[in-house]
Amino acid sequence: PPTTKQRVSALGEEEHELDGGAVPPRVVRVDPFFLDESPVTNKEFGKFVRATYHETEAETFGWSFVLSSFLPNAESLEEAEVDPEAEDWVAVDKAYWRAPEGPGTSYKYRESHPVVHVSHRDAAEYCKWVGKRLPGEREWEAAARAGHYGPKNRTLYVWGDDQTTEAAKDYANLWGEGDFPWSNKAEDGWQATSPVRSYKPNKFGLYDMTGNVWEWVRGGKHKSRIVRGGSYVDSLDGSFNHAATLGARATLHGTTTTGNVGFRCAKAPKRRLEYHYVYENEEVDPAAELVMEGADGTRQYPKKKMDKYDEMLYEDDEFDDEVVHDPTKPRPDERRKRKRVVKPRTLTSDEL
Repeated sequence: PPTTKQRVSALGEEEHELDGGAVPPRVVRVDPFFLDESPVTNKEFGKFVRATYHETEAETFGWSFVLSSFLPNAESLEEAEVDPEAEDWVAVDKAYWRAPEGPGTSYKYRESHPVVHVSHRDAAEYCKWVGKRLPGEREWEAAARAGHYGPKNRTLYVWGDDQTTEAAKDYANLWGEGDFPWSNKAEDGWQATSPVRSYKPNKFGLYDMTGNVWEWVRGGKHKSRIVRGGSYVDSLDGSFNHAATLGARATLHGTTTTGNVGFRCAKAPKRRLEYHYVYENEEVDPAAELVMEGADGTRQYPKKKMDKYDEMLYEDDEFDDEVVHDPTKPRPDERRKRKRVVKPRTLTSDEL
């Protein structure tokens, strides 16, 4: 049976209670990619808005979620609507990325902080504008773990498995030891969002992969989009809100905008094209070739069509064991011109 540190998922796999990942870890392949070293800031998002006149979904709907202890006055807390699934988050009218806590507040002096109050679509639109995209979930976790994939060297946090605030304060912006949501002792130096690159990076040189703000990633459905990484309202041990581990994961409606969700962008590198030569009248299949790999490592390649000359070579003859070519005459395949085409990629599958 699972221990107190583990639980069994619907797929029958054991999951770590804090990490949220399968135990033992599953090995997956991630193609090379580029990832921003820090979340997108207010200053960067402002350039996008001014250039494209983009209206965020928080502006369109006219409200966004703000942490109750950050409201400018108590009257707004009494009158505001509260999220039934998260009672500490209040729907504040006219709160958006330029006014993070509502009317009367400003993002000024927070231009280097991660932009918040952005939906999944807002994030995707920005990434598209800069010629990038949102990272995939596997890409994000591979970058966050920075080589600590397991099974022997996987850790809960960037700094290891130490769950003390003293160990975490140099690496992540989290709530700390105060009572949530009214008392934040700011052991890490900040009570809300912090400027990007304020803490130590992981071994890949990436900042804020844990804490500060949740980050939108690709995947999921519109009513259940995925965010990763935890935020400044989360704890180390999961005693309140989420446990801010490297496997921290949550789902939100795609239109959700709050004061603790941001994003960063990714980009796939251009693949180097490989060429080979084929005869002009030879049929070329531009699709990738799938090769089946057995448990013993043997590979089964799909059968290829033979041209007329190959069929002639393999044709049985009752008089001759093989066809002898007359060297004074050109071979049938030499009469055709060759052309250079893109070599199809070969993918290996071990599913069978």
